[in-house]
Parts: sequence; C-alpha cells; structure tokens
Amino acid sequence: MDASTLKPAEVATYFLKQGVAKHHDRYESIFLKAVLAGVMLSFGGLLSEVAQGGSPALTTSNPGLVKLLGGFVFPVGLVMIVLQGLELLTSNMMVLPIAILKGAIPWWTLPLNFLIVTFGNLVGSLFFAAVLVHYSGILSADPYPAYVTSFAIKKAVDPAWYQIFLRGIGCNWLVCIAVWQAAGARETMSKILAIWLPIWLFVACSFDHVVANMFSVPLGIMFGADLTVAEYIRKSLIASYLGNIVGALFVALPAVYFHLWDYNVGGLRVAEAGEVERRDESSDNIDDKMI
Repeated sequence: MDASTLKPAEVATYFLKQGVAKHHDRYESIFLKAVLAGVMLSFGGLLSEVAQGGSPALTTSNPGLVKLLGGFVFPVGLVMIVLQGLELLTSNMMVLPIAILKGAIPWWTLPLNFLIVTFGNLVGSLFFAAVLVHYSGILSADPYPAYVTSFAIKKAVDPAWYQIFLRGIGCNWLVCIAVWQAAGARETMSKILAIWLPIWLFVACSFDHVVANMFSVPLGIMFGADLTVAEYIRKSLIASYLGNIVGALFVALPAVYFHLWDYNVGGLRVAEAGEVERRDESSDNIDDKMI
C-alpha cells in the first residue's frame, strides 16, 4: 500500500485512540464542537437544496441528474467537519463502539457522548436553518419555498417508518466509510476525495442522515410544510437515528474483528482514577489530530 495511506489495521487503531480521546475531552468542548459540526453539515445541506430546488425544469426532464447534482455538492459539509476536528454524531456511532468493545473506555461514555453531541448537532442545525436561511431570506424567492417544503415531506412524511430506518442504515454505512477513508489518507486533497465519493453516493440515493435531516426537515416546517415537530421526532428523527447506529456498526464491528482482535489496549485502557496509562505502540505512527 502506498506510503501516503495508512493500512486498515492502523486506521482501526487510530479510531481506538480517538475513542479514548473523546472519553477524556471536556463536556463543554464536545458540545461546542458538535454545535459547529451541525452548522458545517447544514452548509452542505443548503448548497444541495440550492442546486436541486433551483432546477425545476431539469427535475421534470431528468430527476436522476438533479439528484446527482445535489449529492455532488453536499459533501463539502463533512469535509469541513473532518478537517476542523469537530464532533459529528454519526461518526461517533462508529468510533466509540470500537473503543468500548476493546475495553479501552467504559460503556457509559457512549450514551453520555451521544446525548451531548445529539443536542449540539441539533442546536447548530436549528440555528443555521432559522437564522442563516429562514430569517435571512436567501431561499424566500421562487422556486425555493415549494422545494424546501416538499423536500421535508419526502423525508419525514411520505416514507414508512421502517423505510426511513433502512435508509438510515445505508446512509451511515457510507458516512463511516468516508470518515474511515479520510483517516487513512495522510494529506488534505486525498482526505477530501476519500470523503466526497461515499457522501455523494448516499445523498444522490436519498438515504437518511439524522443530522442532515435536523437541518432540512425543520427548515421545511419553518417554511410551512404540513408536518409537526412531534411527527418529525417520532418518525424521521428516531427512525434515522436508530438506522444510523446500525449502519455505523457495520463498519465498527468488522474493524474490531479483522484488525483489533488481539490488539493489546493495556496502554490505552482508562484506569479507575480516570487516567490513561500511556505507552508507545511500535506500529502506531499515527497523527493524533481529532477527526
């Protein structure tokens, strides 16, 4: 394998260390990183809606091409999240189970982190949708309002609950692959390309990302979509959340089985006092930057 790319076992070890780092990060730091991640992902969601909603004639004549166009521009959000080292719920759904399964961090880190990051991502997404999109008026001119509301309906009303759940699995399987590939790349342009292709695929195929929907569905409600907040939470948010967890495990579990089965975490395991015994791993010449 090229020297500019980490081997899969090295990437798995990297995420194991990241799980430990996330366990020790300050709670307010995690929350603020999550808020910023919600904003960054919403930038990508906005660009996708601008591209698709602004092409009504093309949507009528060639809807597949419009989906490809919207999917192509959306990955800019995840690129900014990864390169800034922010906290995104869906990637944590892969990272934390890896560290927990190897016994490097306690199990309660997962629900606590999920709670903090979920609300942080939601705050960032709602702030962006309300202040920078709805109140700013940048989508107020035709044909955008009709598209924004119809998109929210297509995401949270038209599909059955189990369909959103299944779409959530496909989505986060691809998102976690994108984050995995980005971690394996050692320079910026390679990281961007490694992220871009799987995210383009998930958006173009209309899979459901719980955090992306935190922007697009509430935005549709703000624009008058026939949908209540309770209906959004009951159907879209919960179904995509659970599906995203399953999709992340389709990356995390093979990573542990294939690459970390006999890995000694003695130098990483969290001690009772909350400290980490640190030792050098001969095979772990890996950048410690958060991803």
